[in-house]
Amino acid sequence: MPFPKKIVVCHTMNGKKILIVEDEVNVASLVSRLLKEEDAIVDIAYDGKSGYDMLQSNQYDLVLLDRKLPLMSGLEVCRKLRAEKNPIKILMLTAMVTPDDIVNGLDTGADDYLTKPFNIKELQARIRSLLRRPSGREDAPQSTIQVADLILDKDAKTVTRGNNPISLTVTEYKLLEFLLLNMDKVISRTEILDSVWGIDFDLGTNVVDVYVNYLRKKVDKDYEPKLIQTVIGRGYMLKSEYADTK
Repeated sequence: MPFPKKIVVCHTMNGKKILIVEDEVNVASLVSRLLKEEDAIVDIAYDGKSGYDMLQSNQYDLVLLDRKLPLMSGLEVCRKLRAEKNPIKILMLTAMVTPDDIVNGLDTGADDYLTKPFNIKELQARIRSLLRRPSGREDAPQSTIQVADLILDKDAKTVTRGNNPISLTVTEYKLLEFLLLNMDKVISRTEILDSVWGIDFDLGTNVVDVYVNYLRKKVDKDYEPKLIQTVIGRGYMLKSEYADTK
């Protein structure tokens, strides 16, 4: 008598609703089957417009979003979701593998980025990591954080310095907020990747340094004092001697 098929249930995915937006039918079918084996609730869309429409009419915990899609690209879907302040976790899948491609995808608002062809176990691990992460920062009571003449308003999602408005991308804003919420603490690149991008391992790129440089050009270059400090060999920090919170 044959043994029954072993069913592995991952409680992190148990009952979680996941949308796969992927135009390669075989890839979508394989990933869907694996996630359902872990007791996730899975829907599939085969083009960007259908995926976006499904995200508007249904509540999902995570979307696996191919970058190159018919009718609407994955980048455009991601951009629209973040413009609408949709907090859904986004894992972008793509065959585009250069550091600029990865930075572009993350900057558009993706929480993580996995290149094709991908390892199934790595995909599952990244999905679990994203599903474990909270959607917001309900634990941070203050609505405004100020360091010197730099003010970040968490409610309005705005940043000013010297009364001048500073335009930040979604990722730049997350990075600045994370640095401000951890003043007087040296933050490693791995910690920044984990908090800002939801990636708990080394990407193998200098994406953190690139974004710190972007941020410095906007909030430090034309102002004094210089707020973002480099701690050689360890990471970055902001000092509370400049700080005020409300």
